Amino acid sequence: MTVSQRPVSGPRELTRVEDRLSFVYLERCTVHRDANAITAEDAEGTTHIPSATIGTLLLGPGTRITHQAMSILGETGAGVVWVGEHGVRYYAAGRSLARSSALVEAQAVCWANRRTRLDVARAMYRLRFPDEDPAGLTRQELLGREGSRVKLCYRAESQRTGVPWKGRRYTPGDFASGDAPNQAVTAAAQAMYGVAHAVVVALGCSPALGFVHSGHELSFVLDIADLYKTEIGIPVAFDVAAESPDDVGARTRRALRDRIHELDLLKRIVGDVKDLLHPDGRAGSDGPAEPAAGDDRDRDLDLTQDRVTLQSDRDTQVASGVNYGYEETW
Repeated sequence: MTVSQRPVSGPRELTRVEDRLSFVYLERCTVHRDANAITAEDAEGTTHIPSATIGTLLLGPGTRITHQAMSILGETGAGVVWVGEHGVRYYAAGRSLARSSALVEAQAVCWANRRTRLDVARAMYRLRFPDEDPAGLTRQELLGREGSRVKLCYRAESQRTGVPWKGRRYTPGDFASGDAPNQAVTAAAQAMYGVAHAVVVALGCSPALGFVHSGHELSFVLDIADLYKTEIGIPVAFDVAAESPDDVGARTRRALRDRIHELDLLKRIVGDVKDLLHPDGRAGSDGPAEPAAGDDRDRDLDLTQDRVTLQSDRDTQVASGVNYGYEETW
């Protein structure tokens, strides 16, 4: 069968983003397409990777990718990220797996109101540090507490692993200038940004409408990635740095990928995003509501609905494909 004869996959046929591989890193190879898989060809041979199982494809130095490979990756909603040396820069993403705009509309509603925007920021803080209640805290107080907690995390991980910590040091564009723990923290953070970017885009959300970060095209991506920084990213980074100062970037990515798989993190990110944005109309409360008993994996939200409606008065939706013109003759 030729590529042009292959039927297009429907939204319900695609692998859920929460069930996919967190990320696959490739370098110094040519990426092509073979039916519904992508292939990575280098001097050692050709590797086939089912495209619908990929959350994020990280393309490192020396990679080339064909138009047909990008076509299938876009169709299956995989995030595609071109990364620089050591994988510390990323640039692009695939199309959304969602066919419904419910989640991005809920995100826009929460973001557009100053009060609900702060409510979501507080809910994010509560997810990161469940032992604290951020209710009533101002923006500045949230930032101050978050900074203190992250510093405490660095110190605690340093003591746990025995890795000396002299503070966070990262020079953009100069990965090698940092010591081993700083390199590991940077590599872990960038990989988490790629994973969060893939989930955010796959769910149909806007990467730019952030609730803690602002002014950047990936503000919401940074918000989501930071939810798991002190629990996953920083501990993994210090574990890797404690083993050896050599090849820290690559080893951190591999260790983080294993940890993400072990914790089933993609499923958790999907649930957290849906709960934070409250697409079922619960937006505006100070923190996410508890899921209803028997709540399914979609959190009562079907993002696969391929349905277009028209907006009418009082927030009602009417069917599209209908002429609503007045009966009078014009």
